[in-house]
Parts: sequence; structure tokens; C-alpha cells
Amino acid sequence: MDKTITEFSLGLFTWQALIIISFGLWIFCLIDILRNQFQKNDKVIWALVVILLPFIGSLLYLFIGQSKKLKLN
Repeated sequence: MDKTITEFSLGLFTWQALIIISFGLWIFCLIDILRNQFQKNDKVIWALVVILLPFIGSLLYLFIGQSKKLKLN
């Protein structure tokens, strides 16, 4: 009945993978926000959204925020 460390747990692996992917997405979005320019205070607003709502804020930024970046020549 005792579980050993050598046993593989698919559930644990799935949660760990989701957490690592979520953290990577969060870092990617923050770096993208800081490297690009936005209109007025949009950069600060997007940074706060991504910081305060890590997973949902990152998804919102990917689907909405990236189209708000200023296009520089």
C-alpha cells in the first residue's frame, strides 16, 4: 500500500506541466509588454492585469493586448 517515489503519477505530472506552462506564459507576456510600446497608459494597465491575474491576464493579453501594440517602422 505504500507509494514510493519511483512510481509515476499522471495526475501529478499533468498539474506540474500546467503550472510550468502557465509560469512560462506569464513570463513571456511580461517581457513582451515591457519590450513594446503602447498608447498612453496601456503598458501599465496590461502589466498590472498580467501581474494581478497571472493565467487569465496572460490569456487576455495574448488575445486582446497584442493587437493594441504600436507598430513602429
